[in-house]
Amino acid sequence: MSGTGDILDLDITGVAHGGVFVARHEGRVVFVPDTIPGERVRVRLTDTAKKSFWRAETLEVLEASPHRQLHVWRQADVDVPPEQRPGGADFGHISLAHQRRLKLEVLLDALHRFGGIEVPAATISEAAPTLSDELEPLDEETVDGTGWRTRVSLHVDAEGNVGQYAARSHRVVPLEDLPLATAEVERAALELRGGEPGRIDLVQPADGRVRVLPRPQTSRPAVPRGGRGRPAPGRRPGRPAGKAPAPEVVVERVDGRDFQVDAGGFWQVHRLAAHTLTAAVAAALRGQAGDGPAVDPDAWHLDLYGGVGLFAATLGDLGGPSTRVTSVESDARATDHAGENLAEWVGARAETGRVDRWLARLAAEASATERERLSRGVVLLDPPRSGAGREVVESIVSLSPATVAYVACDPVALARDIATFRTGGYEVARVDALDLFPSSHHVEAVAVLTRSAARR
Repeated sequence: MSGTGDILDLDITGVAHGGVFVARHEGRVVFVPDTIPGERVRVRLTDTAKKSFWRAETLEVLEASPHRQLHVWRQADVDVPPEQRPGGADFGHISLAHQRRLKLEVLLDALHRFGGIEVPAATISEAAPTLSDELEPLDEETVDGTGWRTRVSLHVDAEGNVGQYAARSHRVVPLEDLPLATAEVERAALELRGGEPGRIDLVQPADGRVRVLPRPQTSRPAVPRGGRGRPAPGRRPGRPAGKAPAPEVVVERVDGRDFQVDAGGFWQVHRLAAHTLTAAVAAALRGQAGDGPAVDPDAWHLDLYGGVGLFAATLGDLGGPSTRVTSVESDARATDHAGENLAEWVGARAETGRVDRWLARLAAEASATERERLSRGVVLLDPPRSGAGREVVESIVSLSPATVAYVACDPVALARDIATFRTGGYEVARVDALDLFPSSHHVEAVAVLTRSAARR
């Protein structure tokens, strides 16, 4: 009987959600990182506590896949001891085209197993971000999935080491380079020298200047982040010992429009992600509308988990200057910025509130006229990595919007929420997969759902 610390030779047979790969030993699933389906590897078992599966770390590749490449982050390559490999680039050892095939496989499997649907591959586009005419061309290095991060969080340990955590640990691996980041962010990161234990965020907004934001440990535990930089549900943030300085407001630019956002607030980490996502949402809604307007300007539209109003602006662009759209966001600072960012639309509002509570109140208080407008509208949601959840989805269904556009950063959470929408009478019209996180296992998706004929 094998146990933690044992060495095994295993055949990798598939890819799993979460950046790990699948092997089997004596009938039991073993999850192994740093491998590729089709490889034979030597591993060390790291967790054998569960009956249903074990975990292991890769020590050596015995038979390599033709899709294996030298890791784009040399510190994370398989010839480095596992405890010294920084996390954050868990697909960097795989050729970029094959990374995308594997991500698509994970998404399709999740939609089938958790969403209960078969999505023809033709309806899913595996696409890297495309260039906006306003942006400078990306450096040549980006063809290998590097040089794209404009936002990076690093950690500082008690000895003053600055770096990323090793995978599945809180051990800081000191930085030698940072290839997924833009050249300016990488340069700023490598110039950091110690500091108080905690976190350091580096942010490069549209003006190109990198901001360095120390986040020292506080008297209370740090807030676990809810996927997209928002506090995880049910937890209160720690309070710093002293008064925090007023956050700097920076400007991000998307398709000719400026968006105000706190330097430390949520914004997409890929320099082209905001452009790519808004273009994907707009294209999906136009495609669904056929010959009619993509967004009915006389209807009422909702942008849930709206941040600083990025997608509300997309809906406004599609509907015109009188579009009635309400952005809902729990972060009061982001809501303030959304109000400014959406000022050109006379029907736009930005409201602060938890989405579940806000929707419950709307469902209880909406007038007949408001419900009729909602029934012709679009509800767009961009939830944290954990997804919207049953309560939020059921509240949306109760409002019976004509169209739901769901921007997702987790395939399983998306699929589970789609299953709830389907139970409520909505059908999946389209899913687009977008590779906004090259050399990591993460994949973004935009799903469009419409009311079934029985609900119309």
